[in-house]
Amino acid sequence: MKIAVVGKGGSGKTTTAAVLARTLARQGKDVVALDCDTNPNLGLSLGVGDLETERLLTLRDQLDDGEIDHAPSWDQILDTFGTNAPDGVRLGVITRIENPDPG
Repeated sequence: MKIAVVGKGGSGKTTTAAVLARTLARQGKDVVALDCDTNPNLGLSLGVGDLETERLLTLRDQLDDGEIDHAPSWDQILDTFGTNAPDGVRLGVITRIENPDPG
């Protein structure tokens, strides 16, 4: 199942995404939450904290600036640009996925 949360600024997208991700993970589902926002705060809403959220944002900025390379596979995307959040949610902070494996 894939769920996208979209809407205008200030409409509660980040909060809704965090609640959905943690609820599904608590039900035993494998959950990967991707924060693609220009102002990524999903890490804070999921409970990973300021420092880890900032670390992921810095990595994303380094990628956008060409300082680090894209990850060639889904697992490597999450290993490089992701972290473990509470309740078993895996969080990734990204701008885009280039040539993802179809799995």
